[in-house]
Amino acid sequence: MSEARARLLSTATKIFYAEGIHSVGVDRIIAEAQVTRATLYRHFAGKEELVLAYLDQADRGIRAQVATAGASDGSAADRVRAVSRSITEGIRSPGFRGCAFLNAVAEYPDASHPIHQAVLAHRQWFLDTVTDLLAQAGCTPADAAGRHLVMLRDGAMAAGCLFDPALVSETLLHGVEGILQASTAAEPPGSRSGTRAGHGPDRRQMII
Repeated sequence: MSEARARLLSTATKIFYAEGIHSVGVDRIIAEAQVTRATLYRHFAGKEELVLAYLDQADRGIRAQVATAGASDGSAADRVRAVSRSITEGIRSPGFRGCAFLNAVAEYPDASHPIHQAVLAHRQWFLDTVTDLLAQAGCTPADAAGRHLVMLRDGAMAAGCLFDPALVSETLLHGVEGILQASTAAEPPGSRSGTRAGHGPDRRQMII
């Protein structure tokens, strides 16, 4: 990545996350990145491509964070806890403004828009990842536990910039512990919780 492209992306990331996407024009990004308009369009076809690059960078960062937490020593349940703690570290960090992906999709509600699609792809990956971790931890049904954890995470990300981050983080971790304890208990005979008749649950319909 060239220095100019890195500076553009870093500037856009800072402003998009702090202030939103639609409220920020390319002129401001150019001015704060201290590049020319020609330089911006040499690296990005337009603002939409810059937004997609911003979300791609956020996606890569979260994947690395989850991979590091998920590779920690201990049991599978401990790895789920480690991933959850990594989420709370973000919530308690300075300048936290919620989930970059939830923020972005609120500004791009059209499901066919490339930015909306990028958000869906990221969320599908996260749902699949935590569901697999919960399955390894013995959670049954894992799909239902995964959806539960994602919803807890979404609530914590929304509340973390509105209320006491420490309290929100503690509540998230308590909720995750509840998922681990409840879904690893013996499932009642004949229970089909989390499934549709003859099929597994449809994860994709539950990610937003």
